[in-house]
Amino acid sequence: MVYRRTHQVVKRLAARRSAILAAAREAAAEGGMAAVQIAPVAVRANVAAGTVYRYFPSKAELISELIAEVSRDELAAIRRAADAAPGPSSALAAAVTTVAVHTLSQRRLAWGILAEPVDVDVSASRLASRREIAGEIAARIDAAVRAGHLPAQDTALAATALLGALHEALVGPLAPDNLDDSAKMRDAVQTVTLLALRAVGVMDARARGLVVQQTLLPTAKALVGA
Repeated sequence: MVYRRTHQVVKRLAARRSAILAAAREAAAEGGMAAVQIAPVAVRANVAAGTVYRYFPSKAELISELIAEVSRDELAAIRRAADAAPGPSSALAAAVTTVAVHTLSQRRLAWGILAEPVDVDVSASRLASRREIAGEIAARIDAAVRAGHLPAQDTALAATALLGALHEALVGPLAPDNLDDSAKMRDAVQTVTLLALRAVGVMDARARGLVVQQTLLPTAKALVGA
C-alpha cells in the first residue's frame, strides 16, 4: 500500500522547513553568511541538526535556498509597489525605490545575498537572484519606453547597470558606513532613485517629482523611518 501524506503532515513539514529558513535568515541578518551554519540554525529553529539535513542535505543547499527565498520576497515587493503605481514612470520609480529600501533596511543580509565570500558554491543561486530582479527592472523600463516616457534604449543593459549601481552604492565596499540613521537612509534612497531615473532618460524636474512621490508612500516611509 502506497503511503500518502495527509494534509496536516504536509502542512507540518512545510512549517518546519519555513522555520529553518527563517532561522537561517535571522542568522545571516545578524552575522552574515558566515553565521549560517547547520548546528546554530538548528538551535534557532528549535529542531535537531539532523532535521535540518533532511530538508537541506548540505550547507550549500541551505544558503542557496535562503538566497532564493529572500530574492522571491524582494521581487514580490517590487511588483506590488510597481503595480500599485499610477503609470509606467511611477512604476519604475517605485521599483527602484523598493530595491533601495530593501537593501538598506537589511544591509548585512543584502551583502550576504549579493557577494559576501562563503565557503560553499552558491554562485548559481546568486546569479538567478540578480537575473530575476534585473528582469523586473528591465520590464518597467521597457513599459516606460513603450509609453513614450523614456527614449529607446537597451532595457536589459540599462536595468543591469542600474541594479549594479544601487548595490555598489548602498552595500558595496565603497558604500557609506553611516546609513543606519533614518534621515540619512531616506536621503540615500532619494539620491539613488533620482540617479537611476536620470540615467534612463527621465527629465530632471519629472525625476525629482517621482522621487518625492515615492518617499511619501506608506511602505517607503515605514522602512526608512520617515
